[in-house]
Amino acid sequence: MNFEERLVRLPLFFVTFLLSLCFHEYAHGWMAKRKGDRTAEQMGRLTLDPMAHADWIGTFALPIVSFLFASPILFGWAKPVPVNPNRMKSPRKDMFWVALAGPLSNLLLATMGAFIFAVAYRYFTATLPMKGIQEFFMSFFIPMNMFLCVFNLIPLHPLDGGKVLARFLPDSINQKLEDNQMMTSMVLMALIFTGILNIFSYPVYLYTESSINLFLRLLP
Repeated sequence: MNFEERLVRLPLFFVTFLLSLCFHEYAHGWMAKRKGDRTAEQMGRLTLDPMAHADWIGTFALPIVSFLFASPILFGWAKPVPVNPNRMKSPRKDMFWVALAGPLSNLLLATMGAFIFAVAYRYFTATLPMKGIQEFFMSFFIPMNMFLCVFNLIPLHPLDGGKVLARFLPDSINQKLEDNQMMTSMVLMALIFTGILNIFSYPVYLYTESSINLFLRLLP
């Protein structure tokens, strides 16, 4: 797509991005509440309202610029949902599930998107604008959620993957990793700007196509 085409598609991209990011943060808060920590709920963050999670730079400025100028990596974030492990019965184990809930929520959205597209393709091709629906699900909704899932599982702080990995590491090592989040953040930025993370495009689009094809085969 050239710049003009991206400008036209910007609202579609941004609404999808906002929904996916909001659902991701909500999932963290929802799981934390299930594990005994109501901090997110008490601070008004256990909600699907995008503005409760939005960061003006990470949620608006950077993603829009990344999309308009065809950045190979979607760059953006939301405000992290507040979590207090001290309120949980088993903080080490429970934080594993709280961290994992975010990426899994995006996997769930991607899978739901594949199912909805398969149903529309199988049963409503003659009555729905399938070209627009195909572009939405196969170019935006499913790939974006899969990218958010895979990216956030990178085992580096401050990403969710770092907290997932913490479940399996000694406390002393986890403490060192948390104390040096600035360093691991710099490593993450280097991975982004050197283009190494472009390797994620393969599993993202593989899942997009294979999940749709699977549902098409399963539907009667």
